[in-house]
Amino acid sequence: MDAKDILGLPKTPLPITQEKKPRPQKDSQRKPDGISREVYALTGGLAPLMPSIDASQLKRRPPSDEKITWQWLPFTSSARKDNLQLYHWVRVVNGVPPTGDYSFAKYNKSVDVIKYTDEEYEKYLTDPMWTKEETDQLFDLCERFDLRFIVIADRFPTFRTVEELKDRYYSVSRAILIARAPSPGEVAGHPLVKEPYNVSQETERKRALSMVLSQTKQQERKDAEVLAEAKRIAESRMAAQGAEEPDLPVTSDIVPESVERAIGHGDTISPSSVQVPSAAVAPSTSIMADNASTLTSLRMLRVYLRTYALEQMVQAASSSAGLRTIKRVEQTLQDLGVNLKPKVPTKAVCAEHLELRKEILTLLNLQKQLQYKEAEGSSFRDGSYGDMPGTPKRSHRAVDQDRTFVPDAISFGGERAGKREQKRKGPGRVSETPSSPAHKRPRKMKASDL
Repeated sequence: MDAKDILGLPKTPLPITQEKKPRPQKDSQRKPDGISREVYALTGGLAPLMPSIDASQLKRRPPSDEKITWQWLPFTSSARKDNLQLYHWVRVVNGVPPTGDYSFAKYNKSVDVIKYTDEEYEKYLTDPMWTKEETDQLFDLCERFDLRFIVIADRFPTFRTVEELKDRYYSVSRAILIARAPSPGEVAGHPLVKEPYNVSQETERKRALSMVLSQTKQQERKDAEVLAEAKRIAESRMAAQGAEEPDLPVTSDIVPESVERAIGHGDTISPSSVQVPSAAVAPSTSIMADNASTLTSLRMLRVYLRTYALEQMVQAASSSAGLRTIKRVEQTLQDLGVNLKPKVPTKAVCAEHLELRKEILTLLNLQKQLQYKEAEGSSFRDGSYGDMPGTPKRSHRAVDQDRTFVPDAISFGGERAGKREQKRKGPGRVSETPSSPAHKRPRKMKASDL
């Protein structure tokens, strides 16, 4: 007796099906060529981002007459001014160590900081907000830390903001360049003279950017709701304004040119020849409405990035076009060598980029209308006049148009002439023209009719 007998369970064990959990498949990564298995295992399966040596050199065998050894040798670097001597492993060929400067000394780049004299300072550089000692300390730190103004502001003895340090350094350098130049035109193209540092604009830019980056999720959702509501109100107002205004003929820039050309040649112009395709005008009207609503919604924001504004304007300009048209616009931009997003999104660049997109969209709409008109013209040339409204249909008896008039056979014998004609043709022959309808012979007059 066991536990099964006590519990009254059957002797045969019940088959318990256990679902096997699928094991996650490991991504098999192929070992790169030129690297041994042991070295590849040490990297954890991750190849370096930048190859330190060409893969073709790994398989190259050294010449048989060269004896290569590695030696621990001292070296000095021209980038250091203290003549510090360090050691490193060097590849030595046939016992001759390499000569020359340290290979990494060429990456030591320094900024040429302008120096000034005491006379120049007293004559050109005096400032009530700065003393000569503070200016000297600023230029020494700029030369020491290569214009890293964040580090300079941290090391500066008195409290000065980064913008104040930049403004003082660039204003002094600009004044020295102008004073030392024989004429102002020689240094007019210098970056420090051509584009002076604007401390107020830089302060406002950082404040606005800090305000955008410090927003919470709740504030972002609230701004999105305000933008959506502003867009809805702008669209409703434009719809109401469009309903109140009388319907005026909409013309494009192409119509006046065609009218002037026709008038110059002395041709008459019909109203149908001056019409503009509705499909080419409607997108421009909707684009203007979308742009107006987008600008209204952007003005509701206190601060916004110019790249964000450009994306909103591009979406508004492309809202009336389909996905295929948008892809054609982007393909046209790529064919022209223009970036889909400007690398330097200034106000002028964004405006020109948006104007180019609008012109490409107008060009595609005009090409579509041209294809439609060419197809319509080809259908006219093929002779399908019956499909067009307002066009007189062609008669089935086209052969009778150029033929002289012959009186009907009914005037000279009634339906007998028609029967004789039918017998003469015989059965099986099909008449090209339909036979004239049969008429009854007039009956004789009776006495009752008098």
